[in-house]
Amino acid sequence: MPVTYVLVHGAWHSGQCWARVVPLLGASGRRVVTPTLTGYGETRHLMGPETGLRTHTADVVRLLVDLDLRDVVLVGHSYAGMVISAVANEVPERIARLVYLDAMVPEHGESAFDAMPAARGMVGDDWRLPPPPPPFGLFGVTDPVDVAWLNTMLSDHSVRCLAEAVAMDNPALDAIPRTHVHCTIRPEGLEARPVPAVQPNGEPADVRELNAGHDCMITVPGELADVLLAVGDLAESRSPVGAGG
Repeated sequence: MPVTYVLVHGAWHSGQCWARVVPLLGASGRRVVTPTLTGYGETRHLMGPETGLRTHTADVVRLLVDLDLRDVVLVGHSYAGMVISAVANEVPERIARLVYLDAMVPEHGESAFDAMPAARGMVGDDWRLPPPPPPFGLFGVTDPVDVAWLNTMLSDHSVRCLAEAVAMDNPALDAIPRTHVHCTIRPEGLEARPVPAVQPNGEPADVRELNAGHDCMITVPGELADVLLAVGDLAESRSPVGAGG
């Protein structure tokens, strides 16, 4: 059964950031869904101090249930590594594979602050966290046209998103295979958390690299699509996940 790609954007961004990748994945005949989480993009007016990881988890779970999506390759970029982990904990029967795209990779009970301690230094006294200044704030994007486009989609992030702990205590979560995609061009001090050699399901780790900065979906959409298409092929080669569940 063909997989469905659900691409979840990270902090400050919106679902628009995947615009260059969607047609490349869609050309394979697979469905691609790119939700905008509450408080970003067209919903930025809904961002408030109560907006947190639970809010965004509920967004994606509701999407999967309302559209009855199954055999999902669930991709989380950056902060959304927290989101996809929590989503898979709630509806593991709908997920064929988790893809952590240059993302936070938490353990049960951790917050984003735990998964990426450098985030603590970005927080001030306000509940609202604006996009960081350059060079990190450009997320590896350097082309002036790309920078201008990126700036149209950036908005504030709630600190609560970084402070809420993720639940990953559903035993069925461990059975879902994972892929980790690391962007190799990154600011000093933001190294990726090491990936264990063995996945929770007992399979060898699946780690791939892109020669790109953090926002690879903007700068190298073709290369990213190639990786995600290969991951989709891998998911479809396995026995169906979630069929009839």
